[in-house]
Amino acid sequence: MERLKAARTNALGVEVTTFPLMAARLAGGFKRPAAAEELQPAIRHALQAGDFKELEGVRGLPGMVRAVQRTLTAAWRADLILDPGLGARMADLARLDRQVRAGLPGGVLAPQDLRAAALERLSHAASLLGSVELVGLVDVDPVWRPLVLALTERMRVVWTPPCAGDRRWFTGTLREPPEAARVTREAVICADPRAEVVEALRWARGLMASGVRAVDIAIASAACEPWDEAMLVLAHDAKLPVHFSHGHAALEGPAGQACAALADILLRGLSQMRVRRLLRRSERASEGLPSDWTRGLRRAAGLFSPAHWRVALVATRKDPSKVTVVEKILLPRIEALAQGISAAAELGEQFLDKPALALWRQALRAAPAEALEISLQTLRVTDGRSPGANIVWAPAAHLAGAPRPHVRLLGLTSRAWPRSTSEDPLLPDHIISRNLLEPVPRPELDVRLFEALCAQAKGNLVLSRSRRSAEGAMLAPSRLFPEDEAVVLTKVRTPIHAFNEADRLLARPLEAREQPALALGRAAWAAWLSFRSTPWDGRFAPDDPSVRDALGREQSATSLRRLLRDPLGFVWQYALCWWPVEVYIDILALDRPGFGDLVHELLRRTTHRLNSSYGVGRASPEEIEAAAAAAANEVATRWPAERPTPPPVLWRRTVDEAVRLAVAGLCFDQGIMDGTRSWSEVAFGRAELEQARADLPWDNAADVILGGLTVGGRIDRLDLRGDGVAARVTDYKTGALPRTTSAGALAGGSELQRVIYSAAAMRRLSEVRQVVSRLVYLRDGPSAQTLSGDELDGALGEADRFVAAAAGMLLNGSAPVGPDAYEPYNDLRLALPADLESYRRRKVQALEVAAGELSVLWGST
Repeated sequence: MERLKAARTNALGVEVTTFPLMAARLAGGFKRPAAAEELQPAIRHALQAGDFKELEGVRGLPGMVRAVQRTLTAAWRADLILDPGLGARMADLARLDRQVRAGLPGGVLAPQDLRAAALERLSHAASLLGSVELVGLVDVDPVWRPLVLALTERMRVVWTPPCAGDRRWFTGTLREPPEAARVTREAVICADPRAEVVEALRWARGLMASGVRAVDIAIASAACEPWDEAMLVLAHDAKLPVHFSHGHAALEGPAGQACAALADILLRGLSQMRVRRLLRRSERASEGLPSDWTRGLRRAAGLFSPAHWRVALVATRKDPSKVTVVEKILLPRIEALAQGISAAAELGEQFLDKPALALWRQALRAAPAEALEISLQTLRVTDGRSPGANIVWAPAAHLAGAPRPHVRLLGLTSRAWPRSTSEDPLLPDHIISRNLLEPVPRPELDVRLFEALCAQAKGNLVLSRSRRSAEGAMLAPSRLFPEDEAVVLTKVRTPIHAFNEADRLLARPLEAREQPALALGRAAWAAWLSFRSTPWDGRFAPDDPSVRDALGREQSATSLRRLLRDPLGFVWQYALCWWPVEVYIDILALDRPGFGDLVHELLRRTTHRLNSSYGVGRASPEEIEAAAAAAANEVATRWPAERPTPPPVLWRRTVDEAVRLAVAGLCFDQGIMDGTRSWSEVAFGRAELEQARADLPWDNAADVILGGLTVGGRIDRLDLRGDGVAARVTDYKTGALPRTTSAGALAGGSELQRVIYSAAAMRRLSEVRQVVSRLVYLRDGPSAQTLSGDELDGALGEADRFVAAAAGMLLNGSAPVGPDAYEPYNDLRLALPADLESYRRRKVQALEVAAGELSVLWGST
């Protein structure tokens, strides 16, 4: 702001600088103050030398470099001499001080050394500096006071402090702080920090609407971190020009996200999701790769090792004999990333663009590579906005040096303003007095800054505090906050000036009522309170085209269960295509469907191997185990390249458990009749066309019809007697045998596989006269539930009847909520009322009427 002021007034020969840079100019000889990027390597090298008395046990801990930097910086600023004779801790720090100064690059000096070099060339001060003016400084660090006093003896030195303080040591020209302006002071109480930001942006919008320039508006706090995230998000949403004088978190920007993506891979290992993220965030990492490099890769595949990547990329080849461009470029990069955190520095140079690489180097200087996750979170970058054209969001110390007429101060609670003082981690009070490290204690400094900001506000001053913290804890008011004058601002109040579109609608309820989304919400609330069936309960126009199309497609056991057990869910999923978003994350264990798929895959591969040699019926337990082990090796290698799998050790344990269940299931069928042929994963319907197998047992291609709907799928296992007259269909379950079996053969519509597979065998095997359908439960020792004869015929008749009833109900425009909607695993749960039990109690009679014949099926469970 001082540079902008000089430019606007056409001031020539003015240099705006800091004390260290002024001293460096006076010292000459290309000398410069030590910056963090030079201090941190020197501190790390000094710590690695070892042989400390008290700090030896902690010198290698993450964060030690930052702790030493903080302590040495505080000691240097306080002009404190670290005397080795004052104890082991002081001796260690004195040694670190000497080694760090010696380890700095040539011409880079610590503050005391830079001051000494400047004092030696004091005779050139008048020609190099001219007059000196200290603007907006609350205090001068003790290390620079001797230089200031020496300059006052040779030239005019003027100090214009923003607030009162003890400045008796200063011998130059001291201008008194400006008197407090007589402005209207307003005090407000908000609900929490986010509400404070909302009210601050409303206030800023109101000022700008009245003609105040953005450059004249400031929002400040003693420390900005608790409000930073809300300010960043809400200011962007409001499209208000807000400059963060202290910068924002580096991870909020593209460069920080590229660093985070690389750190995620190095700290947690390879995965497809992490590699995709890195290649998306860093142009250098994706250099040379075609834009469609992911074509053919299954997003669900884990890809946790270079071997997995190699298998997955080979599978994407159009010509199996030719290596693709993606393989040539990507595989070496994957192998480089597999080196892990030990190669963090080299990999950063290889994979990151220049802005991200600068952050990466800074994080590695501040802490060991193993602590990247923490060190990256502490980095801050400038926001790229000019303070001379924007509202400023700043710490109080920043704003005191560049005052603005319209000021709003946030966080005036007992914890945040004034802030409590804290001990230095390496030089606590019992070793050296805190007052020596902090000539002006933090609480006193915060009070001075508060008084300065209040005095500088010439146009508008608002003091704000929260009743609760972001975590919900009660907060007491600061002693600086006028509690008796404060006005409570509720979250739902009608604002005079809205800061965004949602806020504008909140201020205009009559207009908001006409918004389509809000009108639908009000209608839904009225339907919730009603005991009758409404369009929000699954009513729609009869013979709806999307419903008709959904019923006309081939059904599976899963879709028929949804139709019978949750008609509304069937409409949502199969007519409206409301499928849950697939989120690909690292997993520690397969879920139940995934583990079931694994067991079925092992059964299929094992049966295929046995049929090509001994045959399932004639194979011994040892031969079954050998075939299952070979199948397991294939699956263990193939699956991570196709779908999410646990980490290697857990994955091997999962495969072993699946092999145990698969072997138990196949051995359970020993002793079947000679001549019996067996097939696994036998497809019928559309799946049959996708599978395109030549060894299927079917002797015709007739459609399988149930309740007027076409059904397709895969039978886990089909055994056909040698004479072709009898067949047995098996559906394997990885769970244990249910304790209760009184719900009937259909189990209320939740168990349809036996019926569907039996219908397929009767329809597609013209010579079969007898069918046995069974469920085999593999856990806790194989056990079976069998349907045959009249019982199977009755189950087929019931299934046909209820499926036809459910389809007719949907075509008539009614799809009530069914029992499966209330289950915790329902993937459409988010679309249902939050208080589902209250909804069931309120609508129970209306839903029973709407369900019609299906209520009989549901009642059986």
